[in-house]
Amino acid sequence: MMLLLRWLSRWPLAWLHALGAVLGWLTWALSPSYRRRLAANASLAGVSAAERRRSIAEAGRLVAEVPWLWLMPEGERLGGRVRWQGESLIEDALAAGRGLLLLTPHLGSFEVAARAAAERFDKPITVLYRPARKAFLRRLEETARARPNMATAPATLAGVRQMLRALRRGEMVGLLPDQVPPEGQGVWAPFFGQPAYTMTLAVRLAQQTGAAIGLAWCERLSHGAGYSIHLAPLAEPLPADPADEVEAARVINASMEKAIRALPGQYLWGYNRYKSPRRLRAGEAA
Repeated sequence: MMLLLRWLSRWPLAWLHALGAVLGWLTWALSPSYRRRLAANASLAGVSAAERRRSIAEAGRLVAEVPWLWLMPEGERLGGRVRWQGESLIEDALAAGRGLLLLTPHLGSFEVAARAAAERFDKPITVLYRPARKAFLRRLEETARARPNMATAPATLAGVRQMLRALRRGEMVGLLPDQVPPEGQGVWAPFFGQPAYTMTLAVRLAQQTGAAIGLAWCERLSHGAGYSIHLAPLAEPLPADPADEVEAARVINASMEKAIRALPGQYLWGYNRYKSPRRLRAGEAA
């Protein structure tokens, strides 16, 4: 498997994206449950048929570009492949010495966003991740993400402490708040009009550290032309009462919707966003 991944990592990005589009449609064709979930989730958001079709190919492109990104030779940078819009959000937070929590939905090339931020601002960023189940994938993702100024925090109590320390040092932290957290780590809040179990971790991190919060999403450009990273404030302010977790979750979800509506063709509509939370396992963050 590693030989295949290394071979693919040498392909031009445009070729990988073309292959990914085919893989995306194959997955859609071969999985009735995936087709039903994608159609149902996209319908809730009022996504057009054209954008739904685009999202099928883009989901495959997301997978296909991973070898290129993870196995990029050490020392090679994204550089001119990335354009920035709204980067003053990061510049202002770092200049003020505040930590910055960047929230990214399952939209576009979210793996690229963290790498690009670490390069562009030459400041550390810590990213929350859930370790892969397969041992070789775990080893690959841990080594591939260990780049200059990049650190990964597992979805455990130790990982939460790691993110708190990073924010208190005035660094950046990235996480995907539209993931379904384990039972006890979230509240039910509307997401495109339907209740979705939503993590409370993002708001708790900000409240405990005084960090700023912003949205970040990475648009995949056509024909392997690179990426455009967009930064924006939350859709509306968080509630003044830190105990109002449901309202805070509603604001976070509204902010995720804001980003997704800006680029609906690159959201993972097949993600099972409305599933019930699983039970918390020993060692996981509470």
